[in-house]
Amino acid sequence: MQSTFEKIYEVVKKIPYGRVATYGQVAAMAGNPRWSRVVGYALHVNPDPEHIPCYRVVNRFGEVSPAFAFGGKNMQIALLEGEGVEFIDGKVNLSKHLWNGE
Repeated sequence: MQSTFEKIYEVVKKIPYGRVATYGQVAAMAGNPRWSRVVGYALHVNPDPEHIPCYRVVNRFGEVSPAFAFGGKNMQIALLEGEGVEFIDGKVNLSKHLWNGE
């Protein structure tokens, strides 16, 4: 049986290049919409950042994490911009880049 973190990592691996998902979306897709904080913790201790693109997860407002575990806020922005993700006033343009789960 998969652990909670494993379920979260499986969802995050599915977020396509150039797209983002919110903590709440990932939580719901992993099995419990109340796990948003758990998603944040799981991503903070991501054991395989090369294959689990935790930088593609943002908050419900499109804001990046101020405590991004793999190089800080500016690194998360740089990684997303490198995939063509557009920012407006410091937030991801969710109407353009939010993943719909498909």
